[in-house]
Amino acid sequence: MKPSAIITGAGGGIGRATVELFTAQDWDVFALDRREVRDFPIDTKFHKLDVSDPEAVKSFFDTLKNETDRIHALVNNAAVQICKPLIEMSVEEWDEVMASNLRSIFLMTRGAHSYLKAAEGAVINVSSVHAVATSADIAAYAASKGGAVALTRAMAVEFAPDGVRVNALLPGAVDTEMLRAGLERDHVAGLSIEDRLKYLAQRTVIGRVGEPEEIAKAIYFLADNSQTSFMTGQALVVDGGATARLSTE
Repeated sequence: MKPSAIITGAGGGIGRATVELFTAQDWDVFALDRREVRDFPIDTKFHKLDVSDPEAVKSFFDTLKNETDRIHALVNNAAVQICKPLIEMSVEEWDEVMASNLRSIFLMTRGAHSYLKAAEGAVINVSSVHAVATSADIAAYAASKGGAVALTRAMAVEFAPDGVRVNALLPGAVDTEMLRAGLERDHVAGLSIEDRLKYLAQRTVIGRVGEPEEIAKAIYFLADNSQTSFMTGQALVVDGGATARLSTE
């Protein structure tokens, strides 16, 4: 029997790379995104779903029981990013970020719990380096990603008796649509997108931004019980060394 995974935010850069990697590793993959996505690998089971909507999530799991009784990995990757000064952000915008980035983890993990317990599976919450070091005009996103790390620890403690491991992955600058959209902020004003990417690359120790496929491999590492069976409640930073360097250098 193939192992199975649920991957949310599957239409984005990291999500898509993760779907492709798990499929290549011969997993059954349930790919979730609130946008219609049609070009996944042929065996992918795609569901158009807003994972921040309690009723939609409940409906998904009500349907899932007809397809499988166990899930070996839940990858909570769905996220939105609204870049603006905190004092200019509306309550509705704040709530949208929290719902998409944090409530979705709660809803999806709660719904998947019995499936994960049956498989002694793993939860991977895709957070961000903004949980530990951040920048201007991204407060809601940073708060939601910090919350994801705290929630990861709480879930790890709560689910350990069920044999379910829970870890967080904190990517740094990765070349995705979300990163490029975020580069429109004024903190690197006056530069082209390509020059802004070069600027980011200079801030890492490795000297470049990451690729979605590199993050997907780290997610797979955390999901694979043969590699990380003794790892739970941890926050794994994959950022090219960006947070290792002193800001005064």
